[in-house]
Amino acid sequence: MSAKNAIPNISQAQAADLVKRRYALSPSEVHCLPSWDDQNLHLVTLDGGHFVLKIMNSKANKNPAMTEVQTYAMNFLQEKGLPTQKVLKTITGQVMFLEDIDCGHGLQKFLVRLLTYLPGIQIAKAPLSPELLHDLGQTAARMDLVLKEMEHPQLSALQRDDFKWNLSNFLLLEEHMNVLDGHPLQAGVRTVLHQYKTYVGPKYSAFRKCVIHGDLTHLNVLVEKDESQAYKLSGIIDFGDMSLGYFVHELAISIMHTMLARPNPMEVGGAILAGWESVLPLNQAERDCLFWLVLARFCQSVVLCMQILTVQPENEVYVMHSAKNDRLILQQLLDLGKERVEEVWFQAAADFSRQKSEMK
Repeated sequence: MSAKNAIPNISQAQAADLVKRRYALSPSEVHCLPSWDDQNLHLVTLDGGHFVLKIMNSKANKNPAMTEVQTYAMNFLQEKGLPTQKVLKTITGQVMFLEDIDCGHGLQKFLVRLLTYLPGIQIAKAPLSPELLHDLGQTAARMDLVLKEMEHPQLSALQRDDFKWNLSNFLLLEEHMNVLDGHPLQAGVRTVLHQYKTYVGPKYSAFRKCVIHGDLTHLNVLVEKDESQAYKLSGIIDFGDMSLGYFVHELAISIMHTMLARPNPMEVGGAILAGWESVLPLNQAERDCLFWLVLARFCQSVVLCMQILTVQPENEVYVMHSAKNDRLILQQLLDLGKERVEEVWFQAAADFSRQKSEMK
């Protein structure tokens, strides 16, 4: 099966019929939501309810245990007070199921779930105040601490040793370096690969392990205005990249992707770091490696997005929006260097934390 045929593309009528049969709900509106390789649809029912129908690409059928753990994690976090979606049960009590769907290539089996709809807009579309960035860092750390306490018999399914977006597997990027042939960033990406091997790798034994969301990007964090008209974090979505990893990976990923949504990217790291450390201070090894891990994530974004476009050119608009400005910021960080960037981030974090303390 081709990668293209693995991606679901059901019609609005098919989605409405599926929800009626499986959940006894009557949609009055069906709207498509952006997605990478699954299909997400926003449903509005006749009684005013809002839901998200998530139809996973058919490759997910090969590892249903992983999807089961991700589903469990969303409900676990939601019950613990984190702003995540809740997965709803069908009329027969299932939280997910396989459905035979014809998307134009004959009947195929797709994993299907129905989730609650979270209000708000993507953080990428909101003005990023230091307070909002602090909230993001704080919430990310809280989420990972809760996930560390999660128990599930299939938890080992999240040990994703071949998943190329996992920062633990950063060196898999070497398989795709040919997409950078002739590109001015090739030397910079090779520098990061070398630093990961020689500087970061030996420190991994000191990193603290946990289950991470793994995709806490500017597109997967939702915000909405509160009563004072200030934006507050309202949702964390898309747990498809969830894996067994390290706390510092989650922090690096959130810093990197939020930098893509800020006119001055260097203003991002300090406030997120301050929020994170208000819950979970970094140890020395994590602190020493944060710069290279952020750059490693930038390299993943650059290389893997270019590689994806070689096989999914029709997905260019979504892929390139996800990786907006990544090349420019990666080069900026490389030019500034580790010492200068760390000075900016850690000093800004210390200043922000001091201001917060003085306001209490």
